[in-house]
Amino acid sequence: MGTKFTTTDEYMATVPEESLEKAVEIREIIRKAAPKATEVISYNIPAFKLNKVLVWFAAYKGHIGFYPGGTTISVFKDELSAYKTSKGAIQFPLDKPLPVALINKIVKYRIKEVAE
Repeated sequence: MGTKFTTTDEYMATVPEESLEKAVEIREIIRKAAPKATEVISYNIPAFKLNKVLVWFAAYKGHIGFYPGGTTISVFKDELSAYKTSKGAIQFPLDKPLPVALINKIVKYRIKEVAE
């Protein structure tokens, strides 16, 4: 099945070269948006947890996957129209800058959501 990760650093050590810069960047964006959250591995990918998991992210050869959950994606669907999305996932292409303000907004929304 492949490597079972126990820490985000272990995961990051296996990220494809072309995705590493963006993976480091999204990790930092989430960290700043949710400074009280703990980094964990969930579903064998990095996640940030505050009581419950707020968001997950993963690095692939062609994109960064960002997983804030299905309800969040529907709340932000208009702002996410430029990106490929599915029920619980957003794909940020590697050849474009990460939407820092939008990622911040989504993480802050998730902090409120899990607090309720």
